[in-house]
Amino acid sequence: MSDYYAILGVDRNASTEDIKRAYRKLARKHHPDVAGHEAADTFKDISAAHDVLSNPEKRRQYDSGGMGGMGGGSGDFAFSDIFDFFTAAAGGGGQRGPTPRSRRGQDALIRVVITLDEAAFGVTKELEVDTAVTCQTCHGTCCAPGTGPRTCEMCGGRGSVQRVARSFLGQVMTTQACAGCNGFGSVIEDPCPECSGEGRVRSRRTVNINIPAGVDEGTRIKLTGQGETGPGGGPAGDLYVEIREKPHRTFTRRGDDLHCAVEVPMTAAALGTVLNVETLDGESELDLRPGTQPDEVLTLRGQGVGRLNGGGRGDLHVHLSVKVPTGLDEDQERLLRDLAARRDEERAEGRLAPAGNGMFSRLREKFAGR
Repeated sequence: MSDYYAILGVDRNASTEDIKRAYRKLARKHHPDVAGHEAADTFKDISAAHDVLSNPEKRRQYDSGGMGGMGGGSGDFAFSDIFDFFTAAAGGGGQRGPTPRSRRGQDALIRVVITLDEAAFGVTKELEVDTAVTCQTCHGTCCAPGTGPRTCEMCGGRGSVQRVARSFLGQVMTTQACAGCNGFGSVIEDPCPECSGEGRVRSRRTVNINIPAGVDEGTRIKLTGQGETGPGGGPAGDLYVEIREKPHRTFTRRGDDLHCAVEVPMTAAALGTVLNVETLDGESELDLRPGTQPDEVLTLRGQGVGRLNGGGRGDLHVHLSVKVPTGLDEDQERLLRDLAARRDEERAEGRLAPAGNGMFSRLREKFAGR
């Protein structure tokens, strides 16, 4: 006869609770679903030992040597403990309540194209959105007007049913979603004709959105509760509006700053002048000092894009390009030769500029990593 006390790892004076506690610990470890089919014999021995020692009458007979060769286990062990094991192995569980028909809707995403001016100063847009909304015929109940759901007779409104499955371990109780109501606990016999029992319909509606100054390409604005209405008239998800910005014919944007290129005559760069520069706010005057060199960058403060998370605006950077005159007539050529002679520049020698000078280098540094 097998030593059931040794199998469970308890002494002969162990209480019934100690025996059950030892059994559950070993059952979790050696169940074939956990340890593999090679553990089936060990699990049978553990179950047989528990079956005998947890029953006071069987334990008394076993202790007196009266159980003979019944050490292999009869299969008549405590099914409640086996069910407890399956519950623990599944991470909890037990009987579930019915699944609600009303569920949160999905989030929605739309894209809107704006101009640089709208991104710089902000704008209010009226958007047409095609999403699911609550059915106005059944108001989200999913039932035809004047009717309502009926309690499922198969599960009694619980949404789940319990079934007894037989295995080499004996009978095991399992819980499954009710096939009669798909787990809802109720049956809709007369679904709403407008929404076909969904509680929602597709509809086009108008949404007003305030686009703040400073938004950039790819910025997403969240409109809470403006997305898809959920099944069964459930709460709506959120609507995300993604910004797309049109390229501007004049300005290039880098964050909150704007950049543009202006071509000036050689004489204006040498003598200095006042330039009228087009900005997002209209024309602005820019002082060009005498002796301005090609590739210089002049800045107009506060003429860029509004800052999204703070006050003020970025700057407008004007990149200067000096235009060398071509197609000179005789008088113009004579004047330039006279100027070259006066400046001792009749035979100009080309000099290599230090590395890192020039417009392209400055632009490369400015836009590095963007």
